[in-house]
Amino acid sequence: MRLLLVEDDALLGDGTRAGLMLAGYAVDWVRDGKLALNALLDHDYDACVLDLGLPGMDGLSVLGELRQRGKQLPVLVLTARDTREDKISGLDCGADDYLTKPFDLAELQARLRALLRRASGAASPVLSHAGVELDPATKRVSRQGQEIQLSAREYALLLDLLNHPRHVRTRAQLEESLYAWGEETDSNTVEVYVHHLRKKLGAEFIRTVRGLGYQLGPTA
Repeated sequence: MRLLLVEDDALLGDGTRAGLMLAGYAVDWVRDGKLALNALLDHDYDACVLDLGLPGMDGLSVLGELRQRGKQLPVLVLTARDTREDKISGLDCGADDYLTKPFDLAELQARLRALLRRASGAASPVLSHAGVELDPATKRVSRQGQEIQLSAREYALLLDLLNHPRHVRTRAQLEESLYAWGEETDSNTVEVYVHHLRKKLGAEFIRTVRGLGYQLGPTA
């Protein structure tokens, strides 16, 4: 899952990005409101963590422009503006959640999991398909009750597919989900991880849609 972190404080941004990456997210980080808007319009992020007091363009302006352009990705406002009026303004402007600083990283991660779960239409916190279960809170993956060990990239690819159970995901979409800016990718990276997942979860678990990409296989 790929996130955009928008935070102008260097120390806080670096720590937050590191914590989210340890949680398994691919994280792009910008420190300017205009750069944030451009990134959100040019890339398909799964969610955005947005500060409000930004140089270049205020966070509420970024959020308002984003919604006016029809972008529906989940946005979690993370800010020092903590009055009731600030929270109402942020939510009314289109934020899906509002967390004030100082904050606990574990709470931020839990709120992001909830936002992403709602965005995917999942009712349960545990994602499941064809006997495979993935718990984003613990990162535990099992098949028919038996725990399966996955690498970080394998886990990220599986999470992406489970969050889009009815969609064909192109290689470009999967690469965007797996890698943040500056991370190198090989031309066959997605194919390699799909191959590894099929060996661990079953040959029919991921279906190749010729000329398009990959999709979860049948449930039975």
